[in-house]
Amino acid sequence: MIDKKKNTPKLSFNSLWIYIPIALLFIGLSFFNSGNIGSKKLSENEFFDILKENDISNILIVNKSYAEIYIKEKATNKEAHKKFANSPFYRKGAPLYTYNFGDLQNFEKELKEAKSSYQLSFDKNNDTKTSLLDSVISFLPFILLIVIWLFFMRRMSGAGGAGGAGGQIFNIGKSRAKLFDQDTKVKTTFKNVAGLEGAKEEVQEIVDFLKSPEKYTKLGGKIPKGALLVGPPGTGKTLLAKAVAGEAGVPFFSLSGSDFVEMFVGVGASRVRDLFKQAQQKSPSIIFIDEIDAIGRARGKNSMTGGNDERENTLNQLLTEMDGFGTDTNVIVLAATNRADVLDKALMRAGRFDRQIYVDLPDLHERREIFEVHIKPLKLAVDVDLEFLAQQTPGFSGADIANLCNEAALIAARNNKNSIHHQDFLDAVDRIVGGLEKKNKVITPKEKEVIAFHEAGHATVSWMLEHAAPLVKVTIVPRGQSLGAAWYLPEERKIVQTEQMLDEMCATMGGRAAERLIFDKISTGALSDLEKVTRQARAMVTIYGLNDKVGNITYYDSTGNDSFVKPYSDDTAKTIDQEISKIIEGQFQRAIEILKVHKDKLTLLAERLLEKEVIFKDDLVKIFGSRPFEKNNPQEEIKKTIKEE
Repeated sequence: MIDKKKNTPKLSFNSLWIYIPIALLFIGLSFFNSGNIGSKKLSENEFFDILKENDISNILIVNKSYAEIYIKEKATNKEAHKKFANSPFYRKGAPLYTYNFGDLQNFEKELKEAKSSYQLSFDKNNDTKTSLLDSVISFLPFILLIVIWLFFMRRMSGAGGAGGAGGQIFNIGKSRAKLFDQDTKVKTTFKNVAGLEGAKEEVQEIVDFLKSPEKYTKLGGKIPKGALLVGPPGTGKTLLAKAVAGEAGVPFFSLSGSDFVEMFVGVGASRVRDLFKQAQQKSPSIIFIDEIDAIGRARGKNSMTGGNDERENTLNQLLTEMDGFGTDTNVIVLAATNRADVLDKALMRAGRFDRQIYVDLPDLHERREIFEVHIKPLKLAVDVDLEFLAQQTPGFSGADIANLCNEAALIAARNNKNSIHHQDFLDAVDRIVGGLEKKNKVITPKEKEVIAFHEAGHATVSWMLEHAAPLVKVTIVPRGQSLGAAWYLPEERKIVQTEQMLDEMCATMGGRAAERLIFDKISTGALSDLEKVTRQARAMVTIYGLNDKVGNITYYDSTGNDSFVKPYSDDTAKTIDQEISKIIEGQFQRAIEILKVHKDKLTLLAERLLEKEVIFKDDLVKIFGSRPFEKNNPQEEIKKTIKEE
């Protein structure tokens, strides 16, 4: 820990290093205070030689384990003892020698026999005391265990104290929420949140509740207890909460659902109580619990372990604090999760989370706004087309777009450019969606030819179908796990009709159809294509009711409770399998017929792919002309002009 005022190291009792010098000092003092410091240990022969010389005045047996040997005063002048008696480590009055005799009974017997045989004069005393050093050494393992236990308990409890209240083991039940108030102001505002207009309106109203509650309470209304942000990962749920913290101007407590989880029983419920106690003391205030599904899972499921019971106790305490007996406080709870289906029903009811705000993936217009936010710190070239980039990124979340902008900047820097160009963004899209480019991957010429015709088949069929997505780029450069890819510019649709799904399936089967038409063989390269069309065909038959034979019926269960139960008979299952196969085979034959008509152009497109490896929409226009169903078809305009003339 560093003292900010003096910029000097400051000792902390949470550090293990402070205990080590104390332990060493204690051992050192014990050692130097011991009575036999500087005494020489004697071997058995040395002891009996000194004994026979009658130089010993007293033998003190300590703790029945060793003997302290005191020499007669006149014998200390002998050369054998003088060098030890004059040693700087020897302390006057201490025993000059020590001797570990082993068995006490045998030692006493030997002393008695020697005393009578050699007419010796010495005293023998028994001392049952234990030396301080021996005591310390015997208890040293226990002392070390206690020191280590104190260290970890302080670390564990010190990390959990809110507002710096750490360092005591009793603080382990304190809330771990981070407090944001006027001293730690959050800089994120609603201006930093692009798109999400509906969600922003909902949370802005919550901020308005806290800023001017009398506006609503004077009409008899009550401030909502909580709002739950639900949506896919990366759509901006936590960012919205940050914006609320920056806009509200009231104390904002932020923490994760996992912050309530601890190894000790009752800690989670204690932290919930402490969190709401702090929020009530600073009311009006906001509590934000990110990833609330960590403690908010439905109770009574898979309750096989004690840990599950502890989580349920934490959830019960949260339910009580949010809407229990006597919880009339100006505390609003915001929570975020991308797994609302697993939350407990008691947590989801009105009175706890009055509002559920769905934060969906951004549409075309919202993606453009998100791009405008994330390109502000970037140095862009004039050729960057944000509208095209928004069209090129369907299904991207806000986090994905932020990653895309950063990846484009890295690509431009890698190529030593002074600014980020439009092509850098397209390369970033390829890198994120398709994976890393692998130009050095070993592919035989025959395999490369098959891949070229496969991708050319996709491009040809999609170019000729009205409802298929228009092509942007085709490549046979391996990326990630794919050996080739075709990039499209999909249309933003809220609903999809049968003809549109069939055209998309036909374009998907175009690659496999091209292999059959050109080589009269098919390969395993169309696995992802088959997976996609099978999923689409099954959805048409069993979910959306778009098949005449099965009828206007769906077997989709949005609750997910019947995932292991087949909701139809064996006869219906047989019919479903037949209709799925019929749809797929029909679109496969349709793709072959289209390619037969344009076989020469298909071959030309594949040859150009083999030559250039990457081709764009302009290359397809040169080979095929404009798409036949487009209103501004230049070929149709030329024919019309000739007829008029």
